[in-house]
Amino acid sequence: MNLYLGIDVGKSNLAFCALDSDRQCRFQDETTNDLNGARQIKQTILAETHHQDYNQIIAGMEATSIYNFHPMTFLSTDPELKALGLTVIIINPYTSHHFSQLFDDGKTDKIDARHLADLLRVEPLGNPVMRQEKYVALQRLTRERYHLVRQLTDSKNHFLNNLYYRCNTLDQTVPTSVFGATMLTLLTDEELSLDEAAALPLAQLVDHLQRLSHGKFGDTEAVAKAIKQAVRSSYRLTKVVADSVNEILAVYAEEIRMLNKQIKSIDKTIAQVSSQVKGIQCLTSVPGIGPVYAVGIVAELGQIERFPDESHIAKYAGLAWLPHESGTSVRQKTPHTRKGNQYLRYYLVEAANSVRRYDTTYQRYYQKKYNEVPKYRHQRAAVLTARKLVRLVEVLLKNRQLYTAPPVA
Repeated sequence: MNLYLGIDVGKSNLAFCALDSDRQCRFQDETTNDLNGARQIKQTILAETHHQDYNQIIAGMEATSIYNFHPMTFLSTDPELKALGLTVIIINPYTSHHFSQLFDDGKTDKIDARHLADLLRVEPLGNPVMRQEKYVALQRLTRERYHLVRQLTDSKNHFLNNLYYRCNTLDQTVPTSVFGATMLTLLTDEELSLDEAAALPLAQLVDHLQRLSHGKFGDTEAVAKAIKQAVRSSYRLTKVVADSVNEILAVYAEEIRMLNKQIKSIDKTIAQVSSQVKGIQCLTSVPGIGPVYAVGIVAELGQIERFPDESHIAKYAGLAWLPHESGTSVRQKTPHTRKGNQYLRYYLVEAANSVRRYDTTYQRYYQKKYNEVPKYRHQRAAVLTARKLVRLVEVLLKNRQLYTAPPVA
C-alpha cells in the first residue's frame, strides 16, 4: 500500500489531498503557505502513518515559479519525513492540466490537489527534487545572472536605438565599442556634448579621449577621426529633440554601468560557491564550454545522480522528440518538446553552439543537420547538436572525468 499526497500550491495557501493505492482519500485539507502550514502537513502525514503502514510515500506539487520552493524544501529535508522515506516530486503544470481535463468535476484548489494525488497514483512523474544546498545556492545565482544579462542586452538595444537618432553612423564608424566606459562618458557628458567634442581640433580631441580612457585606447587618433567623421555625416536634430535623446542616453548609460557592476559582483559570488561544487571542471575541459555555461548546466542539473540516464536529462531540458505513431503510420517529423527546464535548455544550446566551433565531431554533426532542411537551419541544427552534447555532459559528470578529444582518424 502506497500513499500519494497531492499539494496544490498558491502564493498564500496550500491545498493537500492524500490517496492510497486503492484511490481512497486518507485525508484532505487546506492550510497557509508558510512554516506553520508546512508543519501542519507534516503532522497530518505522521498521524496517518501511525494508523497505516505504507511501503512508499510520494508527495507531488506543480512547479509554480517561486511559490513551491519553501514547501518543497521543508518536506524534502525534514528528518522525520525522511525517516519515513518520503519522496517529493515536482510535476510539470502542462501534464497536470491535461490530466485534470479527464474529469468533469470543476476546478478548485482542493479538487486540483486531489487530481495531483491521482496523477501520482497513476504514474510517479519527474525526478526527486532534493538538491544539496550548494546546488540550490548556485542555481539562484546563475538564474539571476541570466536575467541581469538579458536586462543588460535590452538596455544596450535601447541605447543603440536612441544613439541612432543622435548620431546615426557612430556605432558603425568608431573602431571601438560604444559601450566602453570612455565612450559612454563621452556620449553622455553634460559639460562637453558630442557635437562640441567633435568640433575640437584633432589634437585636443585626442588629448580629451586620452584623459577619459586613461591611455587605454590603442589608437586614440583613429578613434578621434572616426568620431569627427560620424558627427559630420549624421543627420541633425533640433535642440528640443536632441536634449530629449541625450537625457534618454544618459539614463541607459547609467543603467548599463549599474548592470555591469552587478554582474561582476554576482560573478564573484558564483566563483566562490562553484569552488565547492564538483563537475564544473569536467565540463570546462570541453573546448568551447567556458565557466558561465558549465556553472549554469551544473546548477540546473544538481546532483547528476538524480537522472537515471542521459535521456532523462534531455527530457528534463526540453530536448526530446516524442514518437508519433498510428497503426502502421510513423510520423517522421516530430517537433521537440519545450516542456522542460528553460534555463538548462538555454545553457545546453548555447554551449553546443560554442563547442561545434572547436570540435570537428560536433562541427560535422551540426553541418549535417544544417544541410538537411531548407528553413530554420541554424535553430534546428543547434538544438540537435545540444541533444548530442547531453550524452557527453552525462558521461563526464557521472564519471567525474575530464574531456579527452577522440583520436583523429
